[in-house]
Amino acid sequence: MRKIRWGVLSTANIGRKKVLPAIQASERGELVAVASRSADNARAFADELGIAKSYGSYEQLLADPDIDAIYNPLPNHLHVPMSVKALEAGKHVLCEKPISLDTDDLQALKRAAKANPTLKVMEAFMYRFHPQWAMIQQWLEQGVLGQIRHYAAFFSYNNRDEDNIRNLPEIGGGGLMDIGCYGISSARFVYGAEPVRVIGSVQPLAGYNVDCLTSAIMEFPDGTASFTVTTKTEHTQWAELHGEKGLVRLERPFNPELGWENRVTRIINGKVETFTFPEHEQYQLMVDAFAQSIQDGTPSPTPLWDAEANMRVIDALFNSQEEGRWVTLD
Repeated sequence: MRKIRWGVLSTANIGRKKVLPAIQASERGELVAVASRSADNARAFADELGIAKSYGSYEQLLADPDIDAIYNPLPNHLHVPMSVKALEAGKHVLCEKPISLDTDDLQALKRAAKANPTLKVMEAFMYRFHPQWAMIQQWLEQGVLGQIRHYAAFFSYNNRDEDNIRNLPEIGGGGLMDIGCYGISSARFVYGAEPVRVIGSVQPLAGYNVDCLTSAIMEFPDGTASFTVTTKTEHTQWAELHGEKGLVRLERPFNPELGWENRVTRIINGKVETFTFPEHEQYQLMVDAFAQSIQDGTPSPTPLWDAEANMRVIDALFNSQEEGRWVTLD
């Protein structure tokens, strides 16, 4: 079967360090083109990574008939408009998270996807493709942990660059959008349900106009979930599932790095077991899963409704901060 031919919009670091190498290493895809707003930057980037084609505009790349799918790692405010243009150009779309600025912003992408039903659109939540989460999903389905009653997560990094896109409010910066989305997505994954209501503290810090410290509580039909994310403290991450029969702790739930031995600890009736995942590349697994859905004509592994459900919770947490109360989700 012919490999999926990929084009990448922008020379962003997430692409350079993570997704582009994953495409190049993938079994089902090949990276054929990259675009930047500067032709010189695009060519230098392409030469560095051994990419055949480069373009000095996103529109030129989208017009290339040799490209089947695009990866969109542009700043958040360009996720929807450029993904819509990609669909209109006949390309499948893998878009970085969060897929939009809010649920209203997302509607244009939903309309474009509906108008192009043979094309796939997926939000790039790569963590879901890591074998540690596949193992946890199996435990949940088998009832090994009993009913989950609480899920908790923490995710942080320290970004003090005032010009970094994650610190710019006008283009969708802030901790809730950038990494809080993982706490929401993973909680929904664990419960297999949507939260009933949420409350959040979404706080900037001195000198910044985006949230730098965000904590949230989400109430689900059968339990609760909580998470805290910060963009101004030392990098760390962890997650815990607390069930009626057992406890699971993930050391690196969201972006385990190659070269690190990743461990998951399970405790049932006082018995401690440790499971290790030494060298799994979740970006490559995501890219291949998406490519397979294109080749086989099957639904995207993570459908667009899931991205909208996650964004709905983000919107509710921003509203909770503004109104100082619990917000009920429809």
